[in-house]
Amino acid sequence: MLNELTIIQAREGLNKKKFTSVELTKACLGRISERNGRINAFITVFEEEALKEAVKADEMIARGKISELTGIPFSVKDAICAKDRRSTGGAKILNNYVPPFDATVIQKIRNQGAVLLGKNNCDAFGHGASNENSMYGPVRNPHDEERVAGGSSGGSAAAVADNMCIFSIAEDTGGSIRQPASFCGVAGLRPSYGRNSRYGIMPMASSLDTAGPIAKTVKDLAIVQKIMAGRDKKDSTTVANDVPDYLKLLSQSIEGMRVGVPEEYFSASSKGGPASGWKGMDKEVRAIIENRIKGLEKMGCEIIDVSLPYTKYASPVYYLIVPSEDSSNLGRLDGIRYGMQAKADNLFEVYTKSRAQGFPEEVKRRIMVGTYALSAGYYDAYYRKAQKVRTLICQDFEKVFKKVDLLVTPTSPFPAFKLGEKKDDVLSMYLADVFVSPAAVAGIPALSVPVEKTKAGLPVGLQVIGPRMFEGKVMQLAYAIEHDN
Repeated sequence: MLNELTIIQAREGLNKKKFTSVELTKACLGRISERNGRINAFITVFEEEALKEAVKADEMIARGKISELTGIPFSVKDAICAKDRRSTGGAKILNNYVPPFDATVIQKIRNQGAVLLGKNNCDAFGHGASNENSMYGPVRNPHDEERVAGGSSGGSAAAVADNMCIFSIAEDTGGSIRQPASFCGVAGLRPSYGRNSRYGIMPMASSLDTAGPIAKTVKDLAIVQKIMAGRDKKDSTTVANDVPDYLKLLSQSIEGMRVGVPEEYFSASSKGGPASGWKGMDKEVRAIIENRIKGLEKMGCEIIDVSLPYTKYASPVYYLIVPSEDSSNLGRLDGIRYGMQAKADNLFEVYTKSRAQGFPEEVKRRIMVGTYALSAGYYDAYYRKAQKVRTLICQDFEKVFKKVDLLVTPTSPFPAFKLGEKKDDVLSMYLADVFVSPAAVAGIPALSVPVEKTKAGLPVGLQVIGPRMFEGKVMQLAYAIEHDN
């Protein structure tokens, strides 16, 4: 089936005129029509518009105006703006919002002639680790529909895994690309903070939000990331570093590469691991990851035990900084300037009723926690202290990367859990990000690559973490791991 192709395969088929972009797009739309009612990976599908874009792409190909993504159908997390396309962020307060502009990363992709199929379901404004906090219903895991797809970019990961699109663009604040990629058995990259523009991303926590690709292979990630990356005048946090040819880096040998294994990620139950109260990882996940680490040694890597003593504070730091920045960013959603407006008798009621009806419970919880942490008398005790510990976590990674080239860890301590299993246990849900939040807090690149499945058929992802701006090296090792499957 055409919708099952990778970017590399689709590009080759389009170039050789084995099929057209219209045919490829119809195959993806057909799969969406067949499966989205069950998986719920898309909030909005742009069938008519997508077919028109596919016709234009075919015309571009006929004229020889071909780029890497010309004619390739893709999807976008609904918390990322797409021009003239409904973008809700997974919340009812933006149910009718149609942005008049593209996010920079989306504009770069659409400029190549890629075909936008629709907007993916997500936890509202990125608040969640299971995609059960969307006001448009939960996303189901294609490998087991009774289980979650992960969050917050569960719709994007599920859409790629279920072959509803060729690739997807998502956003990672504390693990929102990597964790669902692991749960759904696809590849997901969180680039360094500042590598990709944040312009047009609905802000959650401005100092952590990062756009990145989800795809079927690491090679596909490399193609999309090269197009997305680069300086953007609309986002002052982006860096002017040269963007390397990631595809060329993938073919380089990993022999002699120094790969660190952080003891805290594997000894949490006995030595106080990534988060207070964490009881250790699933035994089957541990066995799969440890086996893959042995495989790296056989491929010529030097495996080195390292320590990240402050990594256990990453989750508490994350869940102070993120709500604080949430409470500031979400203040603009008041039911006045855009989005849903509740019926009310006065201005104050417009604010309160619009937010009460338009925000889900988790969003309200984070706004309240963040407002408290930033309030007079508590700012120094909470937000400022969290930022100080964040600096220590960054220094942890900086010290380790003087000893090793990359780090490998599990992406998640467990495979996808059942729908509703953790929904009412807020702390347990927060700890689902225990392995992915440290890299996010430090602003460094990390990638989840699928390695094996459990006996129950649930995917397990291995996480590769690298120094700042070394996405290429991260993808190089991930590519070797992928091809050792």
